[in-house]
Amino acid sequence: MTAALPAGAAILDQTVHNAAFLACAGIGRVTALHANLTAPALVTHAIRRGEGRLSADGALIVQTGLHTGRSAGDKFVVDEPATTRDVWWGKVNQKLSAPHFATLKGRVQAYLQDRELYSQDLFAGADPDCRIRLRLITTNAWQALFARNMFIRPSATELAGFEPDYVILHAPDFEADPAIDGVASRTAIALSFAERRIVIAGTHYAGEIKKSIFTVMNWLLPERGVLPMHCSANIGGDGDVALFFGLSGTGKTTLSSDPERRLIGDDEHGWGPNGVFNFEGGCYAKVIDLEAGAEPEIYAAAHRFGTVLENVVADPRGVVDLADRTLTENTRACYPIDFIPHVEASGRGGQPRHVVMLTADAFGVLPPLARLTPAQAMYHFLSGYTAKVAGTETGLGRAPQATFSTCFGAPFLPREPRLYGALLARLIAEHGVSCWLVNTGWSGGAYGAGRRMPIAHTRALLHAALSGALDHARFRTDAAFGLMIPVAVPGVPDDLLDPRAAWVDPVAYDRQAAELIRRFEANFARFADAVDPAIRAGAIRSAA
Repeated sequence: MTAALPAGAAILDQTVHNAAFLACAGIGRVTALHANLTAPALVTHAIRRGEGRLSADGALIVQTGLHTGRSAGDKFVVDEPATTRDVWWGKVNQKLSAPHFATLKGRVQAYLQDRELYSQDLFAGADPDCRIRLRLITTNAWQALFARNMFIRPSATELAGFEPDYVILHAPDFEADPAIDGVASRTAIALSFAERRIVIAGTHYAGEIKKSIFTVMNWLLPERGVLPMHCSANIGGDGDVALFFGLSGTGKTTLSSDPERRLIGDDEHGWGPNGVFNFEGGCYAKVIDLEAGAEPEIYAAAHRFGTVLENVVADPRGVVDLADRTLTENTRACYPIDFIPHVEASGRGGQPRHVVMLTADAFGVLPPLARLTPAQAMYHFLSGYTAKVAGTETGLGRAPQATFSTCFGAPFLPREPRLYGALLARLIAEHGVSCWLVNTGWSGGAYGAGRRMPIAHTRALLHAALSGALDHARFRTDAAFGLMIPVAVPGVPDDLLDPRAAWVDPVAYDRQAAELIRRFEANFARFADAVDPAIRAGAIRSAA
């Protein structure tokens, strides 16, 4: 039996422990440091400090104030000799000089001193060979809970002697000064790959924490021959893994949540020699208009203790209204992944058999399902197409707006997109992966005239593709886009499979298809001279 330590020794041990936590962050002293508190403790602290309130079901409701989404124009990468040649500089990765970063970091460290702080030690990467250790230091209990839900929680044994690879200094109420810090506004998200430090200031939106680490994984893994991916993933009964690439609103989370398949993860993964693995230990689901009938698993997770609800509106009794857009369209629920049933507990799967690229085509001209050649898959990966419609963003007009985000995740790519494309091409070829394009958008007309693809039909199409039912099916080549479309799929109306036939006016379809093709061509022009000739041959282009 181990003898109890004297009280004084315990206090000394905690003091030394806290000092070690703070030393790696450059913080000299604090009023209190709450390290690695569990979810119940963090909820208690958040309520005590007035950071949020409980919903009627026990979830923690918080508001993020001015910033209800990512501040893309405030993201910077430090320009350092060791990394400058490899960074994809431009609008996505704005340069911040090393002296300016030192100033910003120093001012944030000074701000964090003499305050009550919260710290979490966590992992990113379910594959131990590709894992990074991260430490978040923040002023708020609820954002510590967000990180604890979002990332992989180490065991007590793994926490012993934990030394972080990356440290996040999180000061949401600190206001940067562009004249002093070299940034664009009072908000700053600055990453130093050489120092392995991240500074987040001037924004309460917790998604910045999540996506900063995703950017780090996008930086580190390609050098190890591992492809980081903005995708969801699930695994079938015989171990068959499927990946679902897609931008917001395409159904990436919904379609990967399948009661017949185990969920590996809903947003960020790696693919390498050991197979597919989740970067995270939680989910960050959009919950605007979420309904129990359509998405019962996510709905249930949003209504339980331990979940963080961002900018969700509730009445005085704590009853939430998931249709209320008063604060933002971008309402979110953050919860541990084990709040969802049918989860692959390891967060890992073998080599994928299928890659599915999702698009919500508001022009109404793409087929609901098409089989892609490897070259076509690479073309659509580099294009990263979906469409936005009126109401999804302020300032959008009545016409659909084509959106292209290369690799389905341009805002989080610190390296040139072609590098990630080459990795995907190699992995698809090496493992003989089947590739598919799935349109979850509109059929029979554009947005406002046609109708949204029924989710039941989309699920039937995916089931046919993933089960192998289409391996020997007949396909025909679409005249407008050069895509291979199945002639028939059980459970799906034949006229839905042919997008032109679904329109009442075929001439109007041709005009709309030509307009989308023009936009594809304009977007791909920046890649055309640098990609393999086979990819150029598979590109969508106007008829001669």
